[in-house]
Amino acid sequence: MKRSQAGIEYLMIIGFVTLITIPLIIIYFTSVQDTGDEINSRQALNIARKIADASESVYFLGEPSQTTIKAYIPPNVHNATLNGREVMYVVRTRYGLSELVQISSVNMTGSLPINQGIHSIALKAQSNGVTISYT
Repeated sequence: MKRSQAGIEYLMIIGFVTLITIPLIIIYFTSVQDTGDEINSRQALNIARKIADASESVYFLGEPSQTTIKAYIPPNVHNATLNGREVMYVVRTRYGLSELVQISSVNMTGSLPINQGIHSIALKAQSNGVTISYT
């Protein structure tokens, strides 16, 4: 009788620990994924800010001026566009696509990188705005 009672108590303890552990594991992995999405979004927004600020600096210095920015493009960048005075990155999160926009006072044309990794982004002043390219 004592053996079966000890076995049942042991099973009850294991069941209780399992009931407590499973939600904690789910909460942990959800938090880690949310943090990763937040970091990627902030990195993309910082790149957009750098591009907008550098384009203004280059444009106001005059036409022959140019500069290069080194930027790390985070994972899950879905799209990047230049719409006149807007730099827009679209980042994929677990909740869907998130648009990150930075507005500049200068007209910008060209293309932006979306592949993960370090890229050199060249900004060159033109008479009507700034031309942006990358390598």
